[in-house]
Amino acid sequence: MSDNRPTILWLRRDLRLSDHPALDAAIARGGPVVPVFICDDLVEGLGAAPKWRLGLSLEDMTGRLEALGSRLILRRGGALEVLRGLVKELGAGAVMWSRLYDPESIKRDKQVKAALKDDGVAVESHAGHLLFEPWTVETGTGGFYKVYTPFWRAVRGKDVAAPLAAPSDIAGPDVWPDSDALGDWDLGRAMNRGAEVCRPYQRVGEEAAQGRLGWFMGEAVGAYDAARDLPAEDGTSGLSENLALGEISPHRCWHAGRRAMEEGKPGAETWLKELVWREFAYHLIYHTPHITGQSWRAEWRDFPWSDGEEDDGKVLAWKQGRTGVPFVDAAMREMYVTGKMHNRARMIVASYLTKHLMTHWRVGQKWFEDCLTDWDPASNALGWQWAAGSGPDATPYFRIFNPETQASKFDPGGTYLRRWIAEGQKGPTKTALRYFEAVPRSWKLNAHMPYPEAPIVGLKEGRSRALEAYEGWKG
Repeated sequence: MSDNRPTILWLRRDLRLSDHPALDAAIARGGPVVPVFICDDLVEGLGAAPKWRLGLSLEDMTGRLEALGSRLILRRGGALEVLRGLVKELGAGAVMWSRLYDPESIKRDKQVKAALKDDGVAVESHAGHLLFEPWTVETGTGGFYKVYTPFWRAVRGKDVAAPLAAPSDIAGPDVWPDSDALGDWDLGRAMNRGAEVCRPYQRVGEEAAQGRLGWFMGEAVGAYDAARDLPAEDGTSGLSENLALGEISPHRCWHAGRRAMEEGKPGAETWLKELVWREFAYHLIYHTPHITGQSWRAEWRDFPWSDGEEDDGKVLAWKQGRTGVPFVDAAMREMYVTGKMHNRARMIVASYLTKHLMTHWRVGQKWFEDCLTDWDPASNALGWQWAAGSGPDATPYFRIFNPETQASKFDPGGTYLRRWIAEGQKGPTKTALRYFEAVPRSWKLNAHMPYPEAPIVGLKEGRSRALEAYEGWKG
């Protein structure tokens, strides 16, 4: 039955028009649809880079909606307060949104849904951020999966709905409610000068995301098995920023990967496994929400990691990309210039922090949360715990990556290191020099400084210390 009262579509991490079940359901009600984005406490609490990147996505979404005769209403405040105000203002009959799965969002959304229903408003939450709702994937005994490989086996043959088409038009109300100006939110304030440096590396919006997916499936997925480990190569899909904000749906990615598999492209299945690793991260954050702030394995909560406060500046050197370990430093500098970091490099910098420096994974997790434009709450938590050895499917603590060995194997020509480290080069690359333009002025760094003569913690020394700590703790 149609309902001609307006429907409020509360957008969050679903900033696209195609394959958007909540948007389609809102249109199907038959009345005007009012898209709204709320800058609430969860948005205000985002780190500098992801908040700035969100602003770029909202700008793009505003333009896409306007092209269909619609608008994006921006409001700041508590989600429930804002939605109640809009319901009253519009005489709205329903509020819809796409589900999120991190504990903070779940808590907020449950409170909003209960209160609005008590007010007599129809409320619906829809799938769309994941391929598989976390409660629909169960082990043979009815529990959730704690290991990735059996999780992959359980979902690889599941039906995944085909992507929905974008609407050709979205009916709006006769009188639109007032909206904040996006510029007044100043979402990029904390990025300071880093925003200008990072901007060229962002692929913002639905059109850019779909274009990148098409390029990857047409040109690069066949070599993905090997190229994904080479940080100097453009060998990955690079869609993490778009998936994080919902500028592209995982369903569209899945079906593109399946088509590539059917065409016999050898890297397609490996890429699909990486897409399902994201699903696994959300499966865990839903079933074990403590993964975001505590060691997933309870026994690791008393491991003698440092909190990074009293380490003679070692954690600061790690953050600055001046550890004296070139692969670690190159990776950190890549993050400041591009807002992203190659996955192989992420493993190296995480291993060095948690093992060679014996620093708690939460220190690194929080820093990435501030610095990555592709930050994702589930993937970031699982990635750090995997590297530290405290999480599910973790690399064993005694497996300690050697950055020198990793560099010789995956960057044998030193291209990645030269791309990001300026000190000591006669003709530093532009990318390496841009690092000094991106980092905080308070660090007082410049390209004329000498590169550290020795690592802040030697590779052999750090490995031995980590293993001794592990044996002492375990024993």
